Amino acid sequence: MVVGGTGVDITVPVGALPVPLADSLPVQPIREGAGHTGTGVALGCAALGLATGLVDFIGDDHPGSLVRERLAGTGVDFRPLTSPHGTRRAVNLVAADGRRMSFHDARDPHDLRMPPEHYLPLLGRARHVHLSITHFARFLYDDIEALGIPVSTDLHDWDGLTEHHRDFALRSHLVFLSTAGAGERIGSVMRDILRNGRAEAVVATAGAGGAYLLTPDDRTPRLVPAAAPPGPVVDTNGAGDAFTSGFLYGRLAGRPFEDCARLAAVAGAHACTAAGTHTSLVGPDDLRGVLTDPPAAPPAADPSADHPAGAPADPPAEDAAPDADAAPDQDQPLRPTPA
Repeated sequence: MVVGGTGVDITVPVGALPVPLADSLPVQPIREGAGHTGTGVALGCAALGLATGLVDFIGDDHPGSLVRERLAGTGVDFRPLTSPHGTRRAVNLVAADGRRMSFHDARDPHDLRMPPEHYLPLLGRARHVHLSITHFARFLYDDIEALGIPVSTDLHDWDGLTEHHRDFALRSHLVFLSTAGAGERIGSVMRDILRNGRAEAVVATAGAGGAYLLTPDDRTPRLVPAAAPPGPVVDTNGAGDAFTSGFLYGRLAGRPFEDCARLAAVAGAHACTAAGTHTSLVGPDDLRGVLTDPPAAPPAADPSADHPAGAPADPPAEDAAPDADAAPDQDQPLRPTPA
């Protein structure tokens, strides 16, 4: 069951990022279609054969109709409520190399709440719940916990400091985020989530640099190498949602976290080869055979480098207490342990 995170993406192809300052720039055709993280995770899970429900607010408007049309016939059991504030939108600038910059509209009012009678029937049927970080979704945690259902969430580019994300970080059993927000502090952020919350695993994605996996059995985050895309990289919109879907597919099949991360890497790479958001979904056949061979060893870290690009920061020594007053970026560097 996926909660929140539907909307419409307006995708603007640009030559390169950052965009030069100008009054007007010619671009290739601008596309509009259903996107956003909840849509992507739900579509991805359904395409992989998982029975998938989705609840959210959308507007009685043209963008809302695009969301409904995209989800129709996909196997996603979509149960929307009508919001008088309209359907969320995002404008995504996509460069020729596939990199993107997204402008997301946070139109939901702070007091928006989903009535329990709307989501409880689906909760009662769920084996797993994925909460998008829309504000109203945080108020479902108590009911989910009472039912004993595991929860995942995606914090996206959380810097480890912004309060909006903290409930999601500390009350979820499986936490995804990207390395973009915390940068070299990402290792510290991952350990804080694991130490202070309920997480059984924290996964930080680093684009072409792969991903990092941290569990209670690990002293340092393990590097999960990126998978080779099956074609040219065109657009990275939706890659993180595909990664999450692949990981959940493995986890709900009873796979260990390392296997889930390898499946996720293939799903994320697949999404990068199609223009637009959630336009090409990985299927079970695409993941068949991924786990028949042993994991490929990542390239060895350069021992002369103080901090490999994208590597999580070093934890304090095991016999030393962390300094609560230390600035978050004062962690010592490390080289990640291979997956």
